[in-house]
Amino acid sequence: MTAVSDTPAPVPEPLGSADLAADLDAADLRSEPLRRLWGEEADDALARGMREPILRAIAGDSGVLATLGRLLMLGMPQPRVAVDDALPRLGVEGLIALGLATADADTVTPAALLRPQSFVDADGVGEWWIASDLDEVALDGALPADHVLGVGGASRTLAETIVPIEVDRALDLGTGCGIQALLVARRARTVVATDISARALAFAELNARLNGVTNIEFRLGSMFDPVEGEAFDLIVSNPPFVITPRVDGVPAYEYRDGGLVGDALVEQFVRTAPAFLTVGGIAQLLGNWESRAGVAGLARLDAWVPADLDLWVIEREQLSPLGYAELWIRDGGTTPRDPEFTPLLTAWLDDFAAREVISVGFGYVLIRRPSAGSGIEQADAAPIRRMEKLSQPVSNVGTALAIGLAAHDVLTEGVPATLVTASDVTEARHLLPGNDDPSVIELRQGSGFARTVNVDPALAAFVGACDGELTVGQIVAALADLFEVPLGDLWSELEPRIRALVFDGLLVPGE
Repeated sequence: MTAVSDTPAPVPEPLGSADLAADLDAADLRSEPLRRLWGEEADDALARGMREPILRAIAGDSGVLATLGRLLMLGMPQPRVAVDDALPRLGVEGLIALGLATADADTVTPAALLRPQSFVDADGVGEWWIASDLDEVALDGALPADHVLGVGGASRTLAETIVPIEVDRALDLGTGCGIQALLVARRARTVVATDISARALAFAELNARLNGVTNIEFRLGSMFDPVEGEAFDLIVSNPPFVITPRVDGVPAYEYRDGGLVGDALVEQFVRTAPAFLTVGGIAQLLGNWESRAGVAGLARLDAWVPADLDLWVIEREQLSPLGYAELWIRDGGTTPRDPEFTPLLTAWLDDFAAREVISVGFGYVLIRRPSAGSGIEQADAAPIRRMEKLSQPVSNVGTALAIGLAAHDVLTEGVPATLVTASDVTEARHLLPGNDDPSVIELRQGSGFARTVNVDPALAAFVGACDGELTVGQIVAALADLFEVPLGDLWSELEPRIRALVFDGLLVPGE
């Protein structure tokens, strides 16, 4: 079993947190000033686990920003005098009191990292200071079991997928360093952030205080236990979904391992979350799901959610058992050069073989409890059950999901009277040499899920005429005359495909 941290958790004391925030602000410890200090290439190298380019760039620089960069960004000891000068309000003793450093007469040794983290949402661009445990570069070795991760790739992915809606109450389950709670707090009156790790909650509370966010409540406990009997308009979670063998000798990291066998933790969340949603409430999470002999992972996930709820799952990646095992063994800081690598790999592959796992999927899950306003209670209306695989680059996923949900609700009343082609949609026609008639016509979406949809000439003509001036009925009638086909036959052909284009955001309801 991997050892726990030998440094104490931070102490999110209000006055000290405010002093630290003021010092960081005065020093301009933010992404752009740091990139200018040591250069974009060196900054990008840090994201790949290399700090030497930064150290070369600021060698001999004893200024405030360079000192704080080494201490807080890279996790390197710094002269006590220099740190006192860089933090005039808080001072070294205040940094120690917050649990972020230790010190002797000459040297300050960091106990945590503290880095600026930029974000973009519907309200604009911003930046927070995010404290987390020292990473494997600063530790020069494997991570301890109770490691509190900073803002990693999964955190950024979940942040991009959250539907940008205003809510009264939100829940961030498994908050970690608190990044999702901070994001959700911008659109929620109150946020409850939970975690099974007291250490993680201490970091999350410190980060809220550093950034002046006051509408988050922190609670200790596993899964939904801390909020038993409560309901939320929005639930978000980047749970510890990594599938790890439950055998001796395999490290279990709190930030990524939920302690259950296989994908049982994701199943537990998906089965339980609906009971904690308000009417119209949404739950979103990242997760892994196993495809087992004869049963696809997406089909297993679909069976976990009651049929009367909206379910939209997007699988972004699929790995073989070998590829998955190697990914997460390396994530813990063990490489094929280490003697521990082969025993760990064997344990992972044996675990997958025991459950007949043939692949592991990764992606995002959205569950919604229908509301009266959605029209889903109508006898002829069906909830969303969308299970899809998308491997192409995507952007503004949360907004794309919101568009799809809103479109589904509109479509329960029928195809809107007028439609407009979305501004990011383009058309591509492919012709064989010497042929004037296209063999393939594609509609391409420039943002969101960046879908490419093959259409025939009639549907392409319909989309081309959707400018909000003519009604859907007028366009279809004109096309029936143009193509010399019965109006009813053409509408039967076009209507389901028009609905799909509306749901996918290529067509939007007119004013």
